[in-house]
Amino acid sequence: MSTAWNMLRRVVTPWILVGIFVFGCVLFSLSLVLLETIKFEAAPQAVGKAIVNIIPAPSPTLPVTPVVPTPVVDATSIPPAQSSGPIAVGNYVQIAGTGGNGLRLRAEPGLETEVRFLAIDAEVFQVTDGPRQFDGYTWWYLVGPYDENIQGWAVENYLVVIQFP
Repeated sequence: MSTAWNMLRRVVTPWILVGIFVFGCVLFSLSLVLLETIKFEAAPQAVGKAIVNIIPAPSPTLPVTPVVPTPVVDATSIPPAQSSGPIAVGNYVQIAGTGGNGLRLRAEPGLETEVRFLAIDAEVFQVTDGPRQFDGYTWWYLVGPYDENIQGWAVENYLVVIQFP
């Protein structure tokens, strides 16, 4: 091993070591100069404030059932019949005289039976059954001419016979 070291000492003189050192310093200096000349641009910074909108998760929508006013009708509030002619099965009648409160079509004749539909003034129906006397009133069974699902018993006092349009 000492022979290899002696041989390396003869080949590498102090002047070669100085040359390597000087070359390294020059290379380092050039690197610094090169880095100084290259201009690095910083990313543009946003001016102002960020606006964050927080949107809540959707909640289940509950079905909305419309509230239909159901006026209280007592025996004294029913006006006398306004019919322009006699009501008969097969005739068409129009709801009239409810004062905007509407007329309840019921499952059976009587003031205490189930309400199926609330008919409004000027609505037209066909008479399919009746008359029946109950609770002191004359009742007729009405069916909607455009929707047969709308049907029920109604008090004669709010019905006017019309010619079918």
